[in-house]
Amino acid sequence: MTYRRAVIPAPVGGLLITLLLWWAGTSAQALQLRGSTSVFDVDSVNELRRWLMPWSYDSAVALPSDGSVDAGTGGDTGYAGLYSTGMQIRFVAVFAFFLAGTLLLLRRIPPARGRTPATLLALWAWGPVSATLAVTVSAPWLIASRGHGSYRVLPQLAGVIASSGPVPVFAGLLTALLTVLVARVSTKGAEALPRRDVPTRAARLAASVGTAVVALSLVVLSYQSVAAWIQTSFSGASLLSEPGDLLRQWLLLGAWTGPATTSLGHWLLYRAADVLLLAVVWWSLRLLPGLLTRTTVPAMAVGAVCATVLGLLASQVLHRAVDDTAAVWGPVHVFSTLGTGVPAALTFGVTAGPAALATLRLAGDRDPLPSSVVPA
Repeated sequence: MTYRRAVIPAPVGGLLITLLLWWAGTSAQALQLRGSTSVFDVDSVNELRRWLMPWSYDSAVALPSDGSVDAGTGGDTGYAGLYSTGMQIRFVAVFAFFLAGTLLLLRRIPPARGRTPATLLALWAWGPVSATLAVTVSAPWLIASRGHGSYRVLPQLAGVIASSGPVPVFAGLLTALLTVLVARVSTKGAEALPRRDVPTRAARLAASVGTAVVALSLVVLSYQSVAAWIQTSFSGASLLSEPGDLLRQWLLLGAWTGPATTSLGHWLLYRAADVLLLAVVWWSLRLLPGLLTRTTVPAMAVGAVCATVLGLLASQVLHRAVDDTAAVWGPVHVFSTLGTGVPAALTFGVTAGPAALATLRLAGDRDPLPSSVVPA
């Protein structure tokens, strides 16, 4: 798919996900109405408010009310202005990041010749990634608007990055559906590159190497003792002396420990979610070289990021399916973990993609193109 054809569905998708997140943010005010607890229980209302607040323009609710900012004074206007600027940057960044990723994905995985399901899943996974990047870019303004931006900067930054929540996951799904529909209309009459046959041995080896990179985070770094060392090994009194919380966000895909405090069967049941994550990543990386019109480094990197996010979402759904806390906390709690771990998925996905591509090249796959087809 040429960029000329992708330039139509990509802005449509970027605009839609931005509007959906903006609409979700404005809906946060409805949860403060007196009758909201008659529709949802108190725990569900609090959980929904946590989901929606990262996308809300309501600075009166977001800014602290503990006396650190003088409400009703001129100083409060300055903090509210910083908050408004941060939110403007956040929504513009969501549009820009989703637009850039969608252009690349539609270019390399056009919704034609059996690639439509892969395109849909990739665009869906790119939604939470775009939201995470946008939250990260806008974090300094949001931290400064709280009135104590110089205190524990990196832990505050980690908290803001982790606040994206499940909303981008649902917004990304709706956006992906519409974007694929518009893209299919745009590709009518265009000659798409056929799916090529990648040597089985090379594809499996490349997928195994890429999955091993992701497993480094999921199996090694996410182990409780290692994760605790990462988070607590940095200490001191200087301004940038506390990167532990920030590293945890960008390096850990999960958290697990040995079956010392629980039965082996129960422990294995919870580890099935981790196995599912790695299985989804391996299978996605196994198919990715054949789905791409050309196996370039950016395409493999973005594709690996999307594969890792899809595996993460699958594992979180399975984890909640075997968990029995939904009956205690309510149905909203079932989706509370969706979207967590996306920063780490971005970190190791970007690494896994080029590693898989290098392995693919070393294994003998040179990405030949049909002589009758000249890529636009």
